[in-house]
Amino acid sequence: MSTEHVYVHGTEPEEQARLTRMNRLINERCLSPLAPRAGERFVDFGAGLGQMSRAIARAAGTKVLGIERSAEQIAEAMRQAREDGEEHLLELRAGDAQRPPLRDDEWGTFDAAHTRFLLEHVPDPLAVVRAMVRAVKPGGRIVLADDDHDLLHLWPDPPGFSEVWRTYLRTYDRIGADAIVGRRLVTLLHQAGAKPRRTTMVFFGGSAGMDELPDYVENVVRILDGARAQILAVGEVDEPALDAGIAAVRAWGRRPDASLWYAMPWAEGVKP
Repeated sequence: MSTEHVYVHGTEPEEQARLTRMNRLINERCLSPLAPRAGERFVDFGAGLGQMSRAIARAAGTKVLGIERSAEQIAEAMRQAREDGEEHLLELRAGDAQRPPLRDDEWGTFDAAHTRFLLEHVPDPLAVVRAMVRAVKPGGRIVLADDDHDLLHLWPDPPGFSEVWRTYLRTYDRIGADAIVGRRLVTLLHQAGAKPRRTTMVFFGGSAGMDELPDYVENVVRILDGARAQILAVGEVDEPALDAGIAAVRAWGRRPDASLWYAMPWAEGVKP
């Protein structure tokens, strides 16, 4: 199996726009359980476009070091930071989260290590969590937040959507990733040598009558359309079925009784 970080969605401008929209919707919800403390030094594994890293930096009052492997993501992250006048809050360093580019004198010095939406995309999530434990000082926090895509529910169920979504989850298997890694977070903390301390779920979702529902609907559509080639390669749905499932989600979003339910697993451990 390859040890390379595999991101099924790509880094094209359309995907960056999707991620930017979602960050605006969910970052405050993710920041609440994290509760950065004043002066805490964070390293953010898989920082992506850096919006969450900057939110952590604002809350802690310290510059955050983000590890990100994609040059395209780093360039867009720094462009957005400059545009928002927050370039001073963020240092992005190019590298693999499984083998993070920390200097010898940086290991074991951070107060907290954070990752979100990364472990599902790497073939060896335990290697990432072990690196996070190594990065923090004794008593330091290790915070994992990641998807268990089985938890997504649209109701009433759009015709054909469930089959298409199940096939999308199979695309993770094909590249050695894990679409349900969220349920394993506490085990990963334990296996990496951290002491599990706290778990919760971060709710994302909406219903008819809420302003954010169209954004969540568009996010589901963008995920499926962006992974079109990978979904079709699984061979369990054909292109007409995929198109019909996407169209059904769009139509469902206009229902007066539509509701989208999703919760992201979140876990915190400490370094002994």
